[in-house]
Amino acid sequence: MPASILEGADRLLDAGVIRDTATRLRCPSCGSGHVAQVLGDNGGISYVCTACGHSWS
Repeated sequence: MPASILEGADRLLDAGVIRDTATRLRCPSCGSGHVAQVLGDNGGISYVCTACGHSWS
């Protein structure tokens, strides 16, 4: 995932635009709790780890 997307996700988290789900979710790739809930390509909900860039839905 491009760094610009990760930086954008971090800014949205800081601004409270997207919800930080760190207390509920862990990245399945790296185990980090820095997980953001985002709108997926198909209109569904997806998640992105702001630590390693892994995304899933």
